[in-house]
Amino acid sequence: MSKRALILGGTGLIGRAAARRLRQAGWTVDAPGREVDRSDPSALARAMGDGADLPVDTLCYSAADARTLLPSARKAASTVMISAKAVYADAAGRHVNSAEPPRFDGPVTEDQPTLAPLDSDPFSREGYGPNKVAAERTLLDSGLPVTVLRPSKVHGPGNKRPLERYFVERILAGNRVVVLASRGEGVDHPTAAANLAALIETAGEHPGARVLNAADPDAPNGLEISRIIARSLGWTWHEILLDHAEAGLHPWHRGFVLDTSRASALGYRPVGDYAFTVQETLRDLVSSHSWQDRSRE
Repeated sequence: MSKRALILGGTGLIGRAAARRLRQAGWTVDAPGREVDRSDPSALARAMGDGADLPVDTLCYSAADARTLLPSARKAASTVMISAKAVYADAAGRHVNSAEPPRFDGPVTEDQPTLAPLDSDPFSREGYGPNKVAAERTLLDSGLPVTVLRPSKVHGPGNKRPLERYFVERILAGNRVVVLASRGEGVDHPTAAANLAALIETAGEHPGARVLNAADPDAPNGLEISRIIARSLGWTWHEILLDHAEAGLHPWHRGFVLDTSRASALGYRPVGDYAFTVQETLRDLVSSHSWQDRSRE
């Protein structure tokens, strides 16, 4: 019999990628959307049914959400909870949503200290990371085989706010100049939804209680991303690289790099690097732009 996965948030960017990956690997996948109330324990119990080998929760934002997930996790061989790199803090307590960006000595490992857990509004700028920490701890303290995944900037087809639009729109507008702050050296590690899905499958095949960083095998900076996108669209432009950040800020200008060696040690193999995995997103952006142009005619 095939193994069953239940994906909470199955119609979102991560959920769709995970469902596609698991089905291709022979799993039976239920990926309900809004018809399941994530905050309702009875609704989750009905979705769980007689049990699932792998519940995947892409909508766990707080300790309350984590507690709602626990009954399903107790019936499962393995559970995956999608967290975020927003939980990490540097020595000064700075994080991705603080006024000043965090500063780390190198790629951030899973042993890097996190923010203190908090029970507040998980959708506020300051509350997002601490509430994710609280959700992580609730699940990991249960002693169940829960894998917490901490992705960075997730990209992929179907993203409602694709960061790549920043460069694509400039190219489609015919701009022959690109201006980049800090000489384009900012790095905010991308995470392809397809690569995250591959790691979800790996966690499902290797149950255990753990935390794993989830990111692409490479971490291109803003300049490299601008070149990847331009080259993919057959475009050339003059690069103006500024030493300061008053102009030319791009979506990857602040952030950090994740160390993914633990995921690799578990057996995870990425689908591809950023240049490979971003292609479908670029095609969608160009297609959407062309459709919008036609609709104005």
